[in-house]
Amino acid sequence: MTKKLIVITGASSGFGMEMAKEFSNDGYPLLLLARRVEKMEGLNLPNTICKKVDVTDKTAFEAAVREAEEQYGKTDLLVNNAGVMLLGDIATQDAAEWKKMLDVNVMGVMNGMQIVMNDMKKNRTGTIINVSSIAGVQPFGAHGAYCASKFGVTGLTRVARGEMAGHNVRVLSICPGAVGTELLSHTTDQAIIDGYTDWKESVGAVNITAADVARTIKFTYELPQAVSLREIVITDTMQDA
Repeated sequence: MTKKLIVITGASSGFGMEMAKEFSNDGYPLLLLARRVEKMEGLNLPNTICKKVDVTDKTAFEAAVREAEEQYGKTDLLVNNAGVMLLGDIATQDAAEWKKMLDVNVMGVMNGMQIVMNDMKKNRTGTIINVSSIAGVQPFGAHGAYCASKFGVTGLTRVARGEMAGHNVRVLSICPGAVGTELLSHTTDQAIIDGYTDWKESVGAVNITAADVARTIKFTYELPQAVSLREIVITDTMQDA
């Protein structure tokens, strides 16, 4: 059976890159989107289109999806994975960092969902997986704006699920805990970076990998269309908060 198109945002590193490898290994055609196109092209995956796209640019985002759909058919899975984590105290953090997180983490997800939702409704099938965070279901210090953005993703996913369930379309969120990716490197406050790293090491939450999260997402998608794992929180076994 011919496998259907999968679109992954933020595919140049971390969860997105590992998902690209996992799905490609099983023969899925892919559209990979990120700002660092050379990282995606370097994977040299078959049946894969790589595009330099900022998810906050809805016009460019949609154009890339439509181009891939002309070649591979309608999108069956969209993984809204692109995200930014800029940790900081609410009282002192630069508001430009708040805006960047809300634009990428929330508006980018909304853009992606709107691009594929109408066709999925029409075809009465499809899956949208939004990558939220454990910080999208519980608070953490120095995560104010990041929590706001990821609680937003969690809430958006729940609303979209309600809108799409009657059309046999799954809308899911996955909420990873601390995992070793490039995400922490975006934070500009070195003291917060050091504190976060020290906390991870102190509790031993260092063994879960981006590949583990990618395999979980693939498993979730490959369940029958009638099975919806609505919200998954996935952490290192040693992470206690």
